[in-house]
Amino acid sequence: MSGETDRRTPAMQAKIIAIANQKGGVGKTTTAVTLAAALTRLGKRVLIMDLDPHACASVHLRYYPDELESSVNDIFSEEPGDAEEMWDRIRQHHPIQEFDVVPATIRLAELEVDLRNRRGKGAILQQALEHVRGEYDFIVLDCPPHVGILLVNALVASDLLVVPIQTDFLALHGLKLLFDTIKVLNKVLPRPICYRVLPTLYDRRARACARVLELLELKMKDSMFTTVIGMDTHFREASAQGRVIYEISPESRGAKEYEELAKEILAL
Repeated sequence: MSGETDRRTPAMQAKIIAIANQKGGVGKTTTAVTLAAALTRLGKRVLIMDLDPHACASVHLRYYPDELESSVNDIFSEEPGDAEEMWDRIRQHHPIQEFDVVPATIRLAELEVDLRNRRGKGAILQQALEHVRGEYDFIVLDCPPHVGILLVNALVASDLLVVPIQTDFLALHGLKLLFDTIKVLNKVLPRPICYRVLPTLYDRRARACARVLELLELKMKDSMFTTVIGMDTHFREASAQGRVIYEISPESRGAKEYEELAKEILAL
């Protein structure tokens, strides 16, 4: 219609945020689902996509792989066709949640073999997201904890990579693995991957955690968020109930910290 703004104009394109770390147990899925909820609470339109074959984010949000007829796997397994129909099929929405979800399935683990001869396989997700970027302010990708076609697709598609890292000395090794992957991709991508490190599972009583946080600040400098996510049992309680922390304890320390993270991201 004349005078209307095209919903796919650059000014309204969603910012795509990949949440990734090649070490497990660092709060990756908690960060993905809680950040999505925090951004929604700030009035943003949000889509969260689960790219992990373990489907932890999906189960956290009460989407069970065995009960799904469609999933994020459809983006990679189907030939390009009716994109609108596919997105209508794979997007899910619980009435109590204000963001959309594309759940995962164990079949994602087979993509390395299924896509071995497909040309342009590293940009499949990026191309698919172009059909819905105009409908959201943010698209959050929960990535698998290993290098492979899914992680490459997420990094290629993303505008910002958030790297949750547990404030533990052993967790520092996961950073090296991920940054090695980023260096390889940056050699072939038209623009370098923008990333920020997010300290997680911080125990304010432990001197070792404080030391790791100091090391991260020295090493990462401006590539680290000022927000630090502490230990909070409300995250486990929320996960056990298939909810996000804002649904059970919106005033808890963990809930407030992810609100601060969301505000940092909005300011980037």
